[in-house]
Amino acid sequence: MLDANIQTQLKAYLEKLQQPIELVASYDDSAKAQEMRALLLAIAALSPKVGLREDGQAALRPSFAIGRPGEPDSARVQFAGIPMGHEFTSLVLALLQTGGHPPKVDPAVIEQIKALPGSFKFETFISLSCHNCPDVVQALNLMAVLNPNVSSAMIDGAMFQDEVERRQIMAVPTVYLNGAEFGQGRMTIEEILAKVDTGAAARAAEELGKKEAFDVLVVGGGPAGSAAAIYAARKGIRTGVVAERFGGQVMDTLGIENFISVKATEGPKLAQALEQHVKDYDVDIMNLQRAAKLVPPAAENGLIEVQLENGATLKSKSVILATGARWREMNVPGEKEYKAKGVCFCPHCDGPLFKGKRVAVIGGGNSGVEAAIDLAGIVAHVTLLEFGDALRADAVLQRKLLSLPNVTVLKSAQTTEVTGDGQKVNGIVYKDRVSGEEKRIELEGIFVQIGLLPATDWLKGTVELSRFGEIEIDAKGQTSVPGVFAAGDCTTTPYKQIIISMGAGATASLSAFDHLIRTSAPA
Repeated sequence: MLDANIQTQLKAYLEKLQQPIELVASYDDSAKAQEMRALLLAIAALSPKVGLREDGQAALRPSFAIGRPGEPDSARVQFAGIPMGHEFTSLVLALLQTGGHPPKVDPAVIEQIKALPGSFKFETFISLSCHNCPDVVQALNLMAVLNPNVSSAMIDGAMFQDEVERRQIMAVPTVYLNGAEFGQGRMTIEEILAKVDTGAAARAAEELGKKEAFDVLVVGGGPAGSAAAIYAARKGIRTGVVAERFGGQVMDTLGIENFISVKATEGPKLAQALEQHVKDYDVDIMNLQRAAKLVPPAAENGLIEVQLENGATLKSKSVILATGARWREMNVPGEKEYKAKGVCFCPHCDGPLFKGKRVAVIGGGNSGVEAAIDLAGIVAHVTLLEFGDALRADAVLQRKLLSLPNVTVLKSAQTTEVTGDGQKVNGIVYKDRVSGEEKRIELEGIFVQIGLLPATDWLKGTVELSRFGEIEIDAKGQTSVPGVFAAGDCTTTPYKQIIISMGAGATASLSAFDHLIRTSAPA
């Protein structure tokens, strides 16, 4: 399964093993089991420190576990399925970390993992095409390596369809902890620890509240926020970034082919590069923190306050708002009830779970048409519903879509309801805007692709917003509040593009610096 080039690279990695490790395989009679056996034999042949046992007794087969010789199989890192595609990196890291190679994680995080009380059995359902799944798998695998009371199992939903049906899983990644649903979607190791370590939030709030005032405080860690932080730090002023998740909406973007000078990349890779670039400077990064309120500068000290949901308050002489946007929802009955139970927003991630089923795509722009094209190669049938009387996607995409035999396009179709059986989606209701007739389509999945909404609800009544909820800014990124600037998808900038957001972040940062040198705002 591994070509010569990959084997050469993997052999070099395995030379970093500091102690022996053991692979324990549990096979069945399937062709996938033979593929898995070929993979494990190839890995074991690359290093004398890698052993292979083929007497595993795992319930899910084919599967294998990675651990140290003599360690109970139940405590090991487990892979139910063949971790190729996006998950191959998860496999390589599991091999290295089990073998004693130090992880690139903050030492405080490592100590927090080792000190976790209790027993934690994690199961993560993934698809091999999901670009968010590896982050979750790798985080949980590392926890299992560092703490003997933690186990982590990756389960390929496409391979174990019966298990997916039994647990009614309709989105990936979906994580179970000790048999109960723990969470869905991308999660960092810090986010996971915050959920299982109940005292973490209070400790974080206490530490944040002790911080001195910043010169520039950036709210948001996407392309705009990253550019703003870098430009501010290069001026030698005290800079902080507070973000709900570093990378922002870029983390949910698969293919990026219009970032000038980079022919092609993926969202998570770009987000990682952004974070690393910011860390190269003296920037205080406060991740996993959601802003709750902006307080304009006080007369007595000229400082602006950003209050966080955990109760902490940060102060700064200037603030740059770069909170980005979130997926726009349909806001129809049934949508919220069946979110992640058939209502999805990421066709790349969740598409494989609907193999052989009927799905709908809502939206006829580029995102919607691209989603329908991708899904058509996996599912039984795709129905695309467009509110307007014509598709809005590029002509080349429309031609491709209309050439597919298992796609139906409905124009002038207004979605009015999502229906289900109480557990998962079973249909969608729409109104024909020409005839006024209401119709229902039986299906198992709905992929919503109707654009983005600015993440500005917390700013209402503080800064001036447009009728679309975007932050009103001038050419320099200045908002209606002195000392508060904004950049990126949360603003009235007309085109929501990564490269434009970066430029806007730089503009806002330079404007904030100009504001600082022209005003007197003692800390």
